[in-house]
Amino acid sequence: MEERNNTLSARSAVLSALLGSHPPRLSARHLVRIGALFGIAEGTVRVALSRMVAAGDLLQAGGHYTLSERLVARQARQDESRDPHTRPWDGTWEVAVVTAERRAPADRAALRHTMGTLRLAELREGTWLRPANLVRDWPEIVTAQCTLIDGRPHDDPTPLLWDLDGWAAEARRLERALDRAEGLAEGFLVSAAVLRHLLADPLLPGELLPGDWPGRELRERYDDFDRRYREVLQEHLRG
Repeated sequence: MEERNNTLSARSAVLSALLGSHPPRLSARHLVRIGALFGIAEGTVRVALSRMVAAGDLLQAGGHYTLSERLVARQARQDESRDPHTRPWDGTWEVAVVTAERRAPADRAALRHTMGTLRLAELREGTWLRPANLVRDWPEIVTAQCTLIDGRPHDDPTPLLWDLDGWAAEARRLERALDRAEGLAEGFLVSAAVLRHLLADPLLPGELLPGDWPGRELRERYDDFDRRYREVLQEHLRG
């Protein structure tokens, strides 16, 4: 889901709804009803849908809208953040050092975006790393621009790479927001905020986390909230 502050634009409402749906396919009527939760007029939602189709963000067929391939990949990352695939950590760190020469600005920007989605952090310009505890493959954009190394830093670089206190504080705030959320609109916004925050979780091994790290608790609370919220939302859309 996608959320901005305490309100949603028509485009954000549509994306949030589809990113949170499995499969990501909803009718125009349902998307209009979701927009209405935030006071967005039907015409505004339909204009947003047309523009998103023209921009390649959505596909349309038979009065239903689905996510483009790019946004389906984004939904997959969102789902992964809710149920991450990890492996036992043996102390090894993944290090990706940029060694390609004469990179175009677009290639530089694409690599930076990809490193973020892979949950690597930049120690210094061109040097990215993280603990080797995630189960995933390296995409071609990384292997084409970087030399990959497995290593063990002499000192733990975690405090230099991630603001763990900041992430934990926001996670606890969102837990309280889940407990207090009332109504479909507020639940929709809180749900979007939680999903966005989980995408920012560095997914570090337990050995590098504070003992009271709230990652698992936030996921468990959100899963319970989401099950209940989806039932109420589907009933509203059928009405």
